[in-house]
Amino acid sequence: MKPAKLLTEMFSIAPANKDHQVAIRCAVGVFVPLITLVLLGRLDLAIFASFGAFTGIYGRNEPHGRRFVLQLRAGTLMLAVILLSTLTASVGTALGLSPSDRTWLQVLATTVVAGGCSLIVAWWRLRPAGSLFHIFAFAAIASIPNQPPLWQGMLVSVLTVVFSLMIGLSSRVLRSRRQPWSWPRRVRLTAVERRVAWLEALGYLVAAGLAGTLATVAGEWLGFGHNYWAMVAAVVPLVGHSTRHRISRGVQRIIGTVVGLVLLAVILLLQPAPWQTVLVIAACQFGAEMFIARQYVLAQIFVTPLALISTLLVAPVPAGTLLRDRFLETVIGAAVGVAVVLAPAVWRRLTSRPAAHPD
Repeated sequence: MKPAKLLTEMFSIAPANKDHQVAIRCAVGVFVPLITLVLLGRLDLAIFASFGAFTGIYGRNEPHGRRFVLQLRAGTLMLAVILLSTLTASVGTALGLSPSDRTWLQVLATTVVAGGCSLIVAWWRLRPAGSLFHIFAFAAIASIPNQPPLWQGMLVSVLTVVFSLMIGLSSRVLRSRRQPWSWPRRVRLTAVERRVAWLEALGYLVAAGLAGTLATVAGEWLGFGHNYWAMVAAVVPLVGHSTRHRISRGVQRIIGTVVGLVLLAVILLLQPAPWQTVLVIAACQFGAEMFIARQYVLAQIFVTPLALISTLLVAPVPAGTLLRDRFLETVIGAAVGVAVVLAPAVWRRLTSRPAAHPD
């Protein structure tokens, strides 16, 4: 494909499909729990609410019955990930591991989560596909230096998931929007789909593990952190219907992240109060859901400050360090993801070459 056509496809915008409805539901789903925590003075629990609210991104335009089942599955899986992440952090503390050993434990555990959740998501036919959100949630929570009490974090997560489920059904209060209720019929994966699910899970396992390893080694050598951002970026190119589309996703991730970091820098310069920060998070969540299915670069411009501001609420770090780490980790992760996508094609090409005849 010509470079000009590739660039055109990369920056084109797909038609809208009721994206504003999903965006409003997701924005409300994260705003209400976070503003409640601000009023209670418990921003240390904000990250648990943020990830619990991810329940709302599933079942975008599905009928109410199917949406409820999909979101219930997604919320249950996210709660399991959150629980495992807090337990992993507790294990590191209980064993008295050094900071370096804890980091490697988190990389190993996050890699397992990447492959396992990818398989579960495929088995349950959840969309968005893959385990990107689960990687992010697990590693972000497991890396919190001062963990709040387990029951408090889980309570906030459960309540947020329940609230997201209620929002997913909220339009039923309007007679004009009320749809006939029907439980979705269970559809088993075909043999081909099961094979694809296992291969995709292997891809997530390899991409996340390799990116986490490289980011950790490079971070220890060059002095930057947040290795899980590389693991998240590495699995982005794995979602796509063709190799070209997957590579394009990796490039879009980098471009969107760079522009998003500029937006984040402006926000941080304004030094917003906690309640204003929550408004920014809700606005970014709205923007991300408006474009995530239509234009990945634009979506990433909103996703970048959304992810980093949520992190800052729990574990504040210098702004310059945060921006640097996000850029470097994204480049490392996206490069690893593209390499994993290209590896099978390169291997087939190398093995299909005819053996040279001896003279």
